[in-house]
Amino acid sequence: MTTRILLVEDDPEIAGFLAQGLRAEGYGVDVSPIGSGLPERLASGSYRIIILDRMLPDAEGAEICHQLRTAGIQTMILMLTAKDALGDKVEGFHAGADDYMTKPFAFEELLARLRALLRRAPERDVAEALEVADLRLDLGQKVAWRGERELGLTATEFALLRFLVESAGKVVSRTDILKAVWGYNFDPHTNIVEVYIAYLRKKVDQGQDVRIIRNHRGFGYSLTTD
Repeated sequence: MTTRILLVEDDPEIAGFLAQGLRAEGYGVDVSPIGSGLPERLASGSYRIIILDRMLPDAEGAEICHQLRTAGIQTMILMLTAKDALGDKVEGFHAGADDYMTKPFAFEELLARLRALLRRAPERDVAEALEVADLRLDLGQKVAWRGERELGLTATEFALLRFLVESAGKVVSRTDILKAVWGYNFDPHTNIVEVYIAYLRKKVDQGQDVRIIRNHRGFGYSLTTD
């Protein structure tokens, strides 16, 4: 299931760059240059994250954020703004933002922040299960199967497999995996990714005719959709 993001940004250059980059990463992105009407638009709960600019032509981002929270909308909000003073950040968090990034920013950090928000998102906002080929994950029970065989994963193995499934068909680097599963401040020199990929392969691929976890030497890993 594609993760949907609503990007509320009135600068067409920034909006175009972010939308293109996020779509290339597999996200579904809708762009709005204004903040009016967001509570009604979000009532269906179809968006997992809102990327919200603070300086919009029709409203102030912190005010919009407060309106959404007052309306009972709990969608994760990442506030993106050029206002980088400590008071501005505190105001954004008090308004109900879940994270706050200042411009200019690195796109790789934005991706890491989004993945961290998705891990924190309430379970009611996520799909109940993920399926790729003959692999199935129950997100509520944190249980995975290959065909009819339960895999018996640890919490970390499940988180890693979930990330690979959500990125199915794409090659993800060890840095991407570190950021998504262990947090982007994790020691980049550790071999923990290789260790846990080996653990997963034993449980997911051992005894199978088709191995779905693949190593792309010098690039990273992928989970095949075949």
